[in-house]
Amino acid sequence: MAPIRLAILETDHPLPKVDAAFNSTGYYGVFKSMFERAFADSAIPLSDILTLTRHTVVNADISAYPSLDEVDAILITGSKHDAFANDDWILTLVEYTRKALEQDRKVKVIGVCFGHQIVGRALGVHVDRSNNGWEISVIEMRLCEKGKELFGKDTLKLQQMHRDQVFGLPATASLLAETNICANQGFLIPTKCITVQGHPEFTSTIMHELLESRHKMGLFSDEMFENAMVRNKEDDDGLLVARGFVKFLQEGSS
Repeated sequence: MAPIRLAILETDHPLPKVDAAFNSTGYYGVFKSMFERAFADSAIPLSDILTLTRHTVVNADISAYPSLDEVDAILITGSKHDAFANDDWILTLVEYTRKALEQDRKVKVIGVCFGHQIVGRALGVHVDRSNNGWEISVIEMRLCEKGKELFGKDTLKLQQMHRDQVFGLPATASLLAETNICANQGFLIPTKCITVQGHPEFTSTIMHELLESRHKMGLFSDEMFENAMVRNKEDDDGLLVARGFVKFLQEGSS
């Protein structure tokens, strides 16, 4: 079987120290590293599983996107931007995602954080700022039945960095996980899309820089920041989620 052609749609750029650590390859490099670490012990090389391409879509028109005829799947990254905003480039991303999900030829979609929200919006679900506030650093989620089936456990820990949410589920979607603050931590429509509100690609080093930067900006109180820094030392299940993404991509492939 040929490698799955996965296009990484970058919707933001890492902070300077993180970008330098990934040789200025942006979030493409962060996700590439995630998949490499997730399959480091695999007998099959990652290059035989996935072919990754990079597409930066912030403030871009449709010419920045890959043709849907030339990819098997797209992955929409996280972002500091609001998925519910009506900036031209965000509307272009929503429409492109909708076309990927609607077309006859199967192009699967993975959404991470902002990407999760974009997929929800493309499927007609309300996305907005939540009154429940921030979820940051390593957070434990309760897995729903479909999540337990996919990941093989009852709870899942992921890095989080959000205060926006998808309020509801698209038609035919199964909820994957939930927390007390965020009722929709991800959803699955088999052969179409999988999303997570958390960040499986984030390492503790990436989260450390984000926490420090946003604390200095005044987004987090001292108490929130200190608590998050403690939880950032905990193990998370990001690589398990990465393997779940690939399992989803491989289902129904020939």
